[in-house]
Amino acid sequence: MNIADIVLLKEALVDLNNGRNFYDHIHGGAGNYFWDSLVADIESLIIYAGVHSKYSNFYRMLARRFPYAIYYEIDSKVVRVVAVLPMRREPLWINKLLRLPLCDRIDPIFRDHLYSLI
Repeated sequence: MNIADIVLLKEALVDLNNGRNFYDHIHGGAGNYFWDSLVADIESLIIYAGVHSKYSNFYRMLARRFPYAIYYEIDSKVVRVVAVLPMRREPLWINKLLRLPLCDRIDPIFRDHLYSLI
């Protein structure tokens, strides 16, 4: 499949920031490693988009270094990453979160500490 672009939705960016903040809280500096690893996995969708199994109407790619899944959809030649969620959560929580709007998906603990992608 020829993919021309990868678009990261705001919800997925919030998920990445929540993960980075979580790992920084656990061990200072680990958040940047988390961020770099997950962004590299997302960038690999240029090559591997569409080969993953579907889960809750989205393709699901498991991250290589962290227990996270990247949920995405393909529209024409564009991959839209809709969520980046921890796999150590209850599946019902994941299903529910995939259907929530952005403002309800931000972890209240980290709500004031969001970073931008840039």
